[in-house]
Amino acid sequence: MKIIITIIIFALTALTVAVSAQDFQGVATYKTQRKIEIKMDSTKVNDAMQSQMMEMMKKQFQKTYNLTFDKSSSIYQQEEELSKPQVGGGDLIVSFGGGGGSDIFYKNVQTHNYIDQKETMGKKFLIKDSISNIEWQLQSETKHIGDYLCFKATYIKQVPKINLNFNSNSNQEEEEENEKEPEMEERTVTAWYTPQIPVSNGPAKYQGLPGLILEIHDGKLTIICSKIVINPEDKIEIEAPTKGKEVSQKEYDEIMEKKAKEMMERYAPRKGSKDSGIVISVGG
Repeated sequence: MKIIITIIIFALTALTVAVSAQDFQGVATYKTQRKIEIKMDSTKVNDAMQSQMMEMMKKQFQKTYNLTFDKSSSIYQQEEELSKPQVGGGDLIVSFGGGGGSDIFYKNVQTHNYIDQKETMGKKFLIKDSISNIEWQLQSETKHIGDYLCFKATYIKQVPKINLNFNSNSNQEEEEENEKEPEMEERTVTAWYTPQIPVSNGPAKYQGLPGLILEIHDGKLTIICSKIVINPEDKIEIEAPTKGKEVSQKEYDEIMEKKAKEMMERYAPRKGSKDSGIVISVGG
């Protein structure tokens, strides 16, 4: 089956003469959405607050990104937003991710490295690391996304279960939870790619297929390409970002984990105080 798929891919690639030129460029626009679950105690959170929080969280996890690419490299960046949605009440503000347009993700599929420029909590980081090899399994299923014939590919990964709980009963319980090893679960990631655009690239860190990835389903995260422009009139310049404190991905993750624990400790209800009655669960 894999041999048949490979033959079809090569045939499609050969037919795409215009795209297969020695040097070509493109811009792909992606819409992203992440499902969230918010459990609220109706005795502590009124209907108006519930509706407001749901609407704000919905906007927070619906974003538009542009992938500017050539044969070997790309820039993935969120479109500018007028304002950054926040969820808050009193002193509590919950915000996820960096500001729209300020983060830049550069990827080079030939040298197998990436540079991720992030602004988090008022600080800029320049994360430099290697691209992880994804062991994709090519499938026989096909479908059209716009004008492009796409093939299905999947891979399985281990991910930690995430639960942001602002309803902790005690500091002792919280400390015990932090000391535990994170519970892992198996997840199947599904991608749809088109060999009609023969670049081994895609949105965010997804790459490694014989064609541009146009759709991703990764747990509660969905990324779908809504528009592609090949060889735009204005020539594209793809340059790696250079601003921020240089760290590895592991170092950045450790910094974020520490900050997350500090935030949870700051906002967790203390013994004898009333909790917020809110549990937020976000898919990885």
